[in-house]
Amino acid sequence: MEKIKLGISTCLLGEPVRYDGGHKLDRFLKDTLGQYVEYVPVCPEVECGLGTPRESMHLEGETGALRLVTSRTKMDLTDRMLSWSNKRVRELEAEELCGFIFKSNSPSSGMERVRVLDPKGVPHKTGVGIFAGVFMHHFPLIPVEDEGRLHDVSLRENFIERLFAFQRWRQTLTPGRKTVRLE
Repeated sequence: MEKIKLGISTCLLGEPVRYDGGHKLDRFLKDTLGQYVEYVPVCPEVECGLGTPRESMHLEGETGALRLVTSRTKMDLTDRMLSWSNKRVRELEAEELCGFIFKSNSPSSGMERVRVLDPKGVPHKTGVGIFAGVFMHHFPLIPVEDEGRLHDVSLRENFIERLFAFQRWRQTLTPGRKTVRLE
């Protein structure tokens, strides 16, 4: 059986791509799950041209009008990240991913509950990272999860089952493949 292809936030594989030049290596994802899947690493910040190390960023604004802004200099990187994200998801179509593992709490890759500063500067855990949002909108059927939630055994098991189900479903759509018809 061919390995399942999964997109993953690059820092989770131990690559030093984070704003501080560090990584967020997740041993379970790299060493355990990594034996059974083929990862397609994605780092939105580095791939859209931001260096390492770099100034940290956060989301700010109100739902529906969130902005990606650097913390110290207040540079708005929203349009740059959106443009790159839309291009990158089109490229990822060719990868035939069966799932994606995002970096939790990231303003670019957080799947849910990302910190957003409201107009008064008060933080709320209501955001979705810019790239993660574009990805989930572009690929609404692909199973996604963040690494933090995968530490919960039942959520991890559910995610892995969804990956295999999605892979089997995709294989049934392969042209030339014999399918069984129930009549």
